Amino acid sequence: MTYQPLTYVYRAAAAAAAPTLLLLHGTGGDERDLLPLAPRLAPGFNVLSARGNVLEGGMPRFFRRLGLGVFDEEDVVARTHELARFLRETSAKEGFDLAHVVAVGYSNGANIAGSLLLLHPSLLAGAVLWRPMQPLTRDVPAALPPAAPVPVLFMPGSHDPTVRPADTAAYAALLAGRGFQLTRHDVAAGHALTETDLAAAAAWLRHF
Repeated sequence: MTYQPLTYVYRAAAAAAAPTLLLLHGTGGDERDLLPLAPRLAPGFNVLSARGNVLEGGMPRFFRRLGLGVFDEEDVVARTHELARFLRETSAKEGFDLAHVVAVGYSNGANIAGSLLLLHPSLLAGAVLWRPMQPLTRDVPAALPPAAPVPVLFMPGSHDPTVRPADTAAYAALLAGRGFQLTRHDVAAGHALTETDLAAAAAWLRHF
């Protein structure tokens, strides 16, 4: 796969040493989709919001899928490495500290963030995963664990029809088993985001 830099919006914070919030949209969103949430989620952070390079019926995504809930895992791996390269290059270009990037991903964005945790476990300083689904299920590579436990807020919907509860539990166990500091918060909702998701993520991010 030829490397394609992602289209993005970057907004620098007033403080030079501010952490950076990486926003990753769901299917059909773009680099502006989650921007209105940034001031509430993490005021004072730099904001980097990226658009996935894959199109499905004209809708942007971060990786291909073969059907509902069935991912093209070869493409997942390739696109995850592409995102990691994008973060390194954009950090140098925009001047933010790559060691202090916290991802917030929804649906497909949560899944690429989860793949980034599995394949590049020391790249993110933390992650919020809204409505996550395990992105890699066959022979998930065992990468070196992060030097210090990376905190992850894991927020499935208890009535989400897109993923089985057993699969959600297995994914949470995989992340915890890989050394991530997992906080699981089940939301009484379906796949869509709710006020509870926003409030819980904002409270969790205040620790940064």
